[in-house]
Amino acid sequence: MTEYAAIIPITIVALSAIAAMIAEAIRRPGERMPIAGFGLIGAGGAALASVFLWNSDAQSFGVIRSDNFALFINIVLCIVGVLTMLFSHETVEREEIPAGEYYALTLFALCGMMMMAAATDLLVIFVALEILSLSVYVLTGIRRASAAGAEAAFKYFLLGGFSSAFFLYGIAFAFALSGSTRLEQISVALSSQTSGAPPTVALLAVGLLAVGFCFKISAVPFHMWTPDAYEGAPTIVTAFMSTGVKAAAFAAFLRVFLSPLEPLQAQWIPVLSVIAALTMILGTVVGVAQTNVKRMLAYSSIAHAGYLMLGIIAANSTGKAAVLFYLLTYAVSNLGALGIVALMGSAQHQHDELRDFAGLWKARPGLAGLMTVFLLSLGGFPPMAGFIGKWYIFSAAVQEGHYWLAIIGVLTSVVSVFFYLRIVVMMYMTEGTEVVRPRLPATAVAGLAFATIAVFYLGILPTRVLDLALASIETIF
Repeated sequence: MTEYAAIIPITIVALSAIAAMIAEAIRRPGERMPIAGFGLIGAGGAALASVFLWNSDAQSFGVIRSDNFALFINIVLCIVGVLTMLFSHETVEREEIPAGEYYALTLFALCGMMMMAAATDLLVIFVALEILSLSVYVLTGIRRASAAGAEAAFKYFLLGGFSSAFFLYGIAFAFALSGSTRLEQISVALSSQTSGAPPTVALLAVGLLAVGFCFKISAVPFHMWTPDAYEGAPTIVTAFMSTGVKAAAFAAFLRVFLSPLEPLQAQWIPVLSVIAALTMILGTVVGVAQTNVKRMLAYSSIAHAGYLMLGIIAANSTGKAAVLFYLLTYAVSNLGALGIVALMGSAQHQHDELRDFAGLWKARPGLAGLMTVFLLSLGGFPPMAGFIGKWYIFSAAVQEGHYWLAIIGVLTSVVSVFFYLRIVVMMYMTEGTEVVRPRLPATAVAGLAFATIAVFYLGILPTRVLDLALASIETIF
């Protein structure tokens, strides 16, 4: 049993996905079946399993390791999964999305994300990357009647295929360097190199692996797919992939670059520094010009990827722990904001334009208040969670002397407040047309309540979670 302990959370999610598929297959036409329940059971069960496995450092098959780092990411991903399920019921029915397909694909994507965070072999990371990618490609275009969704899925698929090829070539060069795809063997091979310039094969491996990771985290110049995919996908899918995919990709990014590739920091830190600076600047500047809320939050996601990269570039314990904490704060804030956008929509119109929020304070004051909380957290206002996340990320960069990156991060964060406050101003200070707002189901209310409590808890009492993040990074770094 010990040999299989590390894969228990992943197995629970996979079994839930299979159960959702079977339920859809046996469901009679027109029969209502609570398939979302399988998702809640799977994500909740995986979270509980991750809690029970804490400090166990279990390994399965030599390539999956449930150290505290992977378990922390598992819990973040399970929170993303639970919130997605809570927000999905209304939108899946309203937009006539095939429920069995949607929930099964979401759970399989979650399964790939968890595997990606726990893998200690580059080939297993690649397999996990493809499991989550293929699921998200289909989810992006799951509304078959939507031309925009089909276009977004096609662009995402094509560009994702190119990035996977780069990543696979990076694995090939890493294998040529060390004779293995295991991270510990690559680390030994690089550490044994004599002083002097690193071999060309090592530099090629680092560069190609970085391209694959940068695509998944939406870093410039590999961000081109993000605005179109976020706008064309159903809003709840946008919420899921903007948080879950980013968390899984950054987990693998941290595990690969700050463990086996640490001896080559002098080569990759300057390159990632430039990418991080461009990502923060472009995400903020272009985001200011957007009038579609989903595109605006897409460029916001790009900017947040730049902030998160500062933790990797700092490469100290504060930066590593700050990345984990930031992923959690970003997940609850962004899912809350996009969850409200999804819940506001109707079968005829997604209500994702800036003007659709005009007068929301009068029509639905509760939703307007919660949207304000989530937007201010994304903007980094105290006492919201986003402020603490940015504080620790920028502190880590300053500790290692990356002052110029910290300055760019602070300035772009200040500028980004403009496009968050545009929505707030529209809700409170602009007269809107009378629009029938749908009633919120109890599941959605529960999801919004959880996200709101998490935003304030992480902003006011972050010490416990930060300590857990610090403890988790010590298991692998």
